[in-house]
Amino acid sequence: MARNLDHALLRSLFTGKWVTLHHNALITGPTGVGKTFISCALGTAVCRLGLHVRYYRVSRLLQDIIVAKGDGSYRRLQRQLSKTDLLILDDWGLAPMSAPESRDLLDILDERTTTHSTCIASQLPLELWHQNFTDGTLADAILDRIVHNAHRIEIQGESMRKVKSNLSQVENSDT
Repeated sequence: MARNLDHALLRSLFTGKWVTLHHNALITGPTGVGKTFISCALGTAVCRLGLHVRYYRVSRLLQDIIVAKGDGSYRRLQRQLSKTDLLILDDWGLAPMSAPESRDLLDILDERTTTHSTCIASQLPLELWHQNFTDGTLADAILDRIVHNAHRIEIQGESMRKVKSNLSQVENSDT
Protein backbone atom coordinates (compact mmCIF):
# COMPACT_ATOMS: atom_id res chain seq x y z
CA MET A 1 0.00 0.00 0.00
CA ALA A 2 1.49 3.34 -1.07
CA ARG A 3 1.61 5.73 1.88
CA ASN A 4 4.00 8.27 0.36
CA LEU A 5 6.42 8.11 3.30
CA ASP A 6 9.78 9.79 2.92
CA HIS A 7 11.93 7.08 4.51
CA ALA A 8 15.08 9.21 4.51
CA LEU A 9 13.26 11.95 6.42
CA LEU A 10 11.85 9.42 8.91
CA ARG A 11 15.30 7.91 9.52
CA SER A 12 16.64 11.40 10.13
CA LEU A 13 13.83 12.26 12.55
CA PHE A 14 14.34 9.03 14.50
CA THR A 15 17.86 10.20 15.39
CA GLY A 16 16.24 12.94 17.50
CA LYS A 17 18.58 15.63 16.21
CA TRP A 18 15.60 17.73 15.12
CA VAL A 19 14.55 18.00 18.77
CA THR A 20 17.99 19.13 19.92
CA LEU A 21 17.85 21.74 17.13
CA HIS A 22 14.37 22.83 18.34
CA HIS A 23 12.62 22.03 15.07
CA ASN A 24 9.02 20.90 14.81
CA ALA A 25 7.35 18.02 12.97
CA LEU A 26 3.97 18.14 11.28
CA ILE A 27 2.34 14.84 10.36
CA THR A 28 -0.80 14.98 8.24
CA GLY A 29 -2.99 12.45 6.49
CA PRO A 30 -6.40 10.82 6.53
CA THR A 31 -7.84 8.87 9.45
CA GLY A 32 -6.06 5.66 10.37
CA VAL A 33 -2.91 5.98 8.26
CA GLY A 34 -0.53 5.96 11.22
CA LYS A 35 -0.04 9.58 12.25
CA THR A 36 -0.36 8.83 15.95
CA PHE A 37 1.80 5.73 15.59
CA ILE A 38 4.61 7.69 13.94
CA SER A 39 4.39 10.63 16.36
CA CYS A 40 4.51 8.26 19.35
CA ALA A 41 7.40 6.31 17.79
CA LEU A 42 9.27 9.61 17.38
CA GLY A 43 8.48 10.42 21.01
CA THR A 44 9.85 7.04 22.10
CA ALA A 45 13.06 7.62 20.13
CA VAL A 46 13.46 11.02 21.80
CA CYS A 47 12.85 9.47 25.26
CA ARG A 48 15.62 6.97 24.57
CA LEU A 49 17.96 9.93 24.15
CA GLY A 50 17.13 10.99 27.71
CA LEU A 51 14.91 13.88 26.68
CA HIS A 52 11.46 14.65 28.11
CA VAL A 53 8.35 14.04 26.01
CA ARG A 54 4.66 14.73 26.66
CA TYR A 55 1.78 13.50 24.55
CA TYR A 56 -1.62 15.20 24.45
CA ARG A 57 -4.68 14.98 22.31
CA VAL A 58 -5.43 18.64 21.68
CA SER A 59 -8.92 18.32 23.17
CA ARG A 60 -7.46 16.88 26.38
CA LEU A 61 -4.80 19.59 26.60
CA LEU A 62 -7.49 22.26 26.31
CA GLN A 63 -9.52 20.54 29.04
CA ASP A 64 -6.45 20.31 31.29
CA ILE A 65 -5.82 24.03 30.78
CA ILE A 66 -9.37 24.86 31.87
CA VAL A 67 -9.02 22.68 34.98
CA ALA A 68 -5.58 24.15 35.79
CA LYS A 69 -6.93 27.68 35.53
CA GLY A 70 -9.76 26.72 37.85
CA ASP A 71 -7.63 25.07 40.53
CA GLY A 72 -4.76 27.56 40.41
CA SER A 73 -2.18 25.23 38.84
CA TYR A 74 -2.09 26.86 35.39
CA ARG A 75 1.33 28.49 35.83
CA ARG A 76 2.78 25.12 36.89
CA LEU A 77 1.24 23.39 33.84
CA GLN A 78 2.52 26.16 31.60
CA ARG A 79 6.06 25.80 33.04
CA GLN A 80 5.97 22.02 32.61
CA LEU A 81 4.89 22.31 29.00
CA SER A 82 7.40 25.04 28.23
CA LYS A 83 10.28 22.89 29.52
CA THR A 84 9.25 19.63 27.80
CA ASP A 85 11.78 18.83 25.07
CA LEU A 86 9.12 17.40 22.75
CA LEU A 87 5.41 18.14 23.05
CA ILE A 88 3.26 15.88 20.87
CA LEU A 89 -0.15 17.32 19.99
CA ASP A 90 -2.42 14.73 18.39
CA ASP A 91 -5.78 15.17 16.66
CA TRP A 92 -5.02 18.80 15.80
CA GLY A 93 -7.96 20.49 14.11
CA LEU A 94 -10.73 17.99 14.81
CA ALA A 95 -12.94 20.84 16.00
CA PRO A 96 -12.77 24.59 15.36
CA MET A 97 -10.68 26.36 17.98
CA SER A 98 -12.34 29.25 19.79
CA ALA A 99 -10.53 32.51 20.49
CA PRO A 100 -9.95 31.66 24.20
CA GLU A 101 -8.62 28.19 23.29
CA SER A 102 -6.43 29.76 20.61
CA ARG A 103 -4.99 32.24 23.14
CA ASP A 104 -4.19 29.40 25.54
CA LEU A 105 -2.52 27.41 22.79
CA LEU A 106 -0.58 30.47 21.66
CA ASP A 107 0.68 31.03 25.22
CA ILE A 108 2.01 27.48 25.34
CA LEU A 109 3.54 27.49 21.87
CA ASP A 110 5.06 30.93 22.34
CA GLU A 111 6.98 29.71 25.39
CA ARG A 112 8.38 26.81 23.32
CA THR A 113 9.30 28.64 20.12
CA THR A 114 13.03 28.35 19.33
CA THR A 115 13.71 26.55 22.62
CA HIS A 116 11.82 23.26 22.34
CA SER A 117 10.11 21.07 19.73
CA THR A 118 6.51 20.30 18.98
CA CYS A 119 5.12 17.44 16.91
CA ILE A 120 1.60 17.86 15.57
CA ALA A 121 -0.53 15.11 14.04
CA SER A 122 -3.61 16.14 12.08
CA GLN A 123 -6.17 14.81 9.64
CA LEU A 124 -6.41 18.29 8.17
CA PRO A 125 -4.00 19.18 5.37
CA LEU A 126 -1.73 22.02 6.42
CA GLU A 127 -3.37 24.45 3.99
CA LEU A 128 -6.67 24.11 5.95
CA TRP A 129 -5.23 24.72 9.42
CA HIS A 130 -5.72 28.49 9.34
CA GLN A 131 -9.46 28.29 8.76
CA ASN A 132 -9.86 25.94 11.75
CA PHE A 133 -9.34 28.92 14.08
CA THR A 134 -12.18 31.35 14.73
CA ASP A 135 -9.74 34.27 15.07
CA GLY A 136 -7.51 34.80 12.04
CA THR A 137 -4.98 36.93 13.91
CA LEU A 138 -4.45 34.22 16.53
CA ALA A 139 -4.26 31.62 13.74
CA ASP A 140 -1.48 33.63 12.09
CA ALA A 141 0.44 33.87 15.35
CA ILE A 142 0.09 30.16 16.20
CA LEU A 143 0.96 28.89 12.74
CA ASP A 144 3.92 31.26 12.49
CA ARG A 145 5.40 29.63 15.58
CA ILE A 146 5.07 26.04 14.38
CA VAL A 147 5.17 25.85 10.59
CA HIS A 148 8.31 27.68 9.47
CA ASN A 149 10.85 25.39 11.14
CA ALA A 150 8.90 22.16 10.74
CA HIS A 151 9.67 18.89 9.03
CA ARG A 152 6.56 17.79 7.16
CA ILE A 153 5.31 14.25 6.77
CA GLU A 154 2.24 13.83 4.57
CA ILE A 155 0.90 10.29 4.74
CA GLN A 156 -1.47 8.88 2.15
CA GLY A 157 -3.45 5.68 1.85
CA GLU A 158 -6.32 3.83 3.43
CA SER A 159 -6.94 3.43 7.11
CA MET A 160 -4.72 0.73 8.57
CA ARG A 161 -7.69 -0.29 10.71
CA LYS A 162 -9.63 -1.04 7.54
CA VAL A 163 -6.72 -2.81 5.87
CA LYS A 164 -6.03 -4.97 8.94
CA SER A 165 -9.68 -5.69 9.72
CA ASN A 166 -10.57 -9.35 9.48
CA LEU A 167 -14.33 -8.82 9.20
CA SER A 168 -14.37 -9.40 5.45
CA GLN A 169 -12.52 -12.69 5.96
CA VAL A 170 -15.08 -13.81 8.56
CA GLU A 171 -18.00 -12.79 6.33
CA ASN A 172 -16.51 -14.62 3.33
CA SER A 173 -15.94 -17.80 5.35
CA ASP A 174 -19.65 -17.95 6.23
CA THR A 175 -20.66 -18.41 2.59
